[in-house]
Amino acid sequence: MFENVIGQSVTGQLIQDIEERTLAPAMLFSGPPASGKGTAALELGRVISCEEGTGNWDCTCPSCSRHRLLLHPDLLCIGFRPFSAEIAASAGAFLRESAASPAHHSSRVLFIRSVRKLLARFNPVLWEDDPKAGKVSSLVNSLEEDLDELAATVSPEKLLDGMLKDAFKLESEGLGETIPVGQLRRSMAWAHLAPAGQRKLLVIENADRMQDEARNSLLKLLEEPPSRFCIVLTTPRPGSILPTLLSRLRQYRFNARDTAAEGEVIRRVFRDHAGSAGLTDYLESFLPVSRETLEGAAALFAASAAYKAVLLSKKQGRPAAPEVIVLGKYAAPKAEAAGLGRPRSSMASVIAVILEKTEGFEIPSLFSRFLGCLSELVSQSLRGAASEKAEKSSFFLPSVAYNDIWRASLNWAETAAGVYKIKPPQALEKLFCDLSRGMAQL
Repeated sequence: MFENVIGQSVTGQLIQDIEERTLAPAMLFSGPPASGKGTAALELGRVISCEEGTGNWDCTCPSCSRHRLLLHPDLLCIGFRPFSAEIAASAGAFLRESAASPAHHSSRVLFIRSVRKLLARFNPVLWEDDPKAGKVSSLVNSLEEDLDELAATVSPEKLLDGMLKDAFKLESEGLGETIPVGQLRRSMAWAHLAPAGQRKLLVIENADRMQDEARNSLLKLLEEPPSRFCIVLTTPRPGSILPTLLSRLRQYRFNARDTAAEGEVIRRVFRDHAGSAGLTDYLESFLPVSRETLEGAAALFAASAAYKAVLLSKKQGRPAAPEVIVLGKYAAPKAEAAGLGRPRSSMASVIAVILEKTEGFEIPSLFSRFLGCLSELVSQSLRGAASEKAEKSSFFLPSVAYNDIWRASLNWAETAAGVYKIKPPQALEKLFCDLSRGMAQL
């Protein structure tokens, strides 16, 4: 059991609960991203449905066979998380193994599972009578057909290229970062239907992103769970789950893996070696836009926003705030080193360069990572200034207003793109205006 969950001792408690028949009907798997929570939840569904009762990964019973390919009718998954990096990394593993051994089975299953994790969010059960279903149906159907064709394809290179593009587009256009209450209610109706096999499993990933109405609906399900049914919620932030929900969940904590364990995941799962790179960095290295490119784009954006703020301050007859000067001096050389040129005051010019370098943020997770790079850049600029001042026996204390401007603006941009599906170009325009004007008022 749980052979594919590497470096997490908590699976021992899960195994014990299963063997002693004390498994709770409702559970919370908490832990940082890429710690194996989602994998463990999917594996739990296979184990509790195993017709042989062993739960071994290589079990050949019909139930395990369907679960391995994420095709079992007793499994339902909702909730957003980035899928593109895992799909791209799995495609890379598939291509490497196919070149060495065209009939290689494990890498093919790895890729199929990575795509089906995304497709599971478009299960007809979840989208019944949803007016948005037609918008994504062609992409879903195309990926399903390609997965069927994949089984008979000896040279999958061209097929995989098209599948990656469709998967990236499906994630971008079809998923939001919050859990729709309509999908949760349809999940509840599904939970009360008799299972096709031994037991049903509902997986809700990033459950902390539920809105109030969805939380209230979930509470009703947890108060009276159907028989032969289990539910697993996952979250990186257990403190964000309402106490009324927590009290009805048995908690399992997944810890951050150390470097050796993450290297073992890369070696055993993706049949590759990543050197000193962690699992998240390894997966994201397969995306079409590298972290170095995002960091360069963030440096250009920050330096240009600071430059614009300086110009606005001068126009108003006031000196620019020291934090703004520090940010510009820190970010500008990084933008130039990345080949993006010097800061500019033209918002349109800055955004055009960034969109060109990032392929328009077609993959949703890229925009979130870009915002993360911006946040880290601002923090680094302040830390660097503080260290420099400390050496001169003086102090550097950024204003509360400066920190608030950046925090509020970045939070808005994250919510605008992830929740309200505002396109990155429009989100960047407002972000640039809000930051430059806000910093000019300090």
